[in-house]
Amino acid sequence: MSKRDLKKYLGELTKGQLEEQLIELYEKFAPVKTYYDFVFNPKEDKLLQEAKVKISQEYFPIKKPGAKWRPKAKMRRSVAQKLIKHFIMLGVDSYIVADIMLYNIEIAQTFSSQNLIKQELFYKSIFNSFDQAVNFIISNGIFNDFKLRINSIYEETLQQKWKNKYDFEAILDKIDY
Repeated sequence: MSKRDLKKYLGELTKGQLEEQLIELYEKFAPVKTYYDFVFNPKEDKLLQEAKVKISQEYFPIKKPGAKWRPKAKMRRSVAQKLIKHFIMLGVDSYIVADIMLYNIEIAQTFSSQNLIKQELFYKSIFNSFDQAVNFIISNGIFNDFKLRINSIYEETLQQKWKNKYDFEAILDKIDY
């Protein structure tokens, strides 16, 4: 069904029928419920804190009470990517999305400063996250607000002597930093 056909169909429904359909969608589909829950009660700060905890758990998992061992860090970039995509879909403020994008990189750098990471994919993945974050921040016109954090991330790649530190530098050179 095209958008035009949908508009025509919805135009033919009474207000009561529209309400019934929306309630049915709300009850039947979790994404619809999530969307409306956010629209009517957008606790962005709470969402941000929950997202930061989930991302932190990827690198610094918490030992469960009573457990004999501490879980190993999984370092999955996909967890942060899903959260970022979800935030964008909900229409969360671009400052919050940018904050979580940069936080993901910063927590990964904190982890790598304390642990030897041999997988080249880790560094490439963090670079991809950096590239996406900088592009998002520029496209939303909020670069000056995040300039210091972006520079700190770049400086940390130099400090830790990442092999792909020049890729980070190339991004900053492109934007006439």
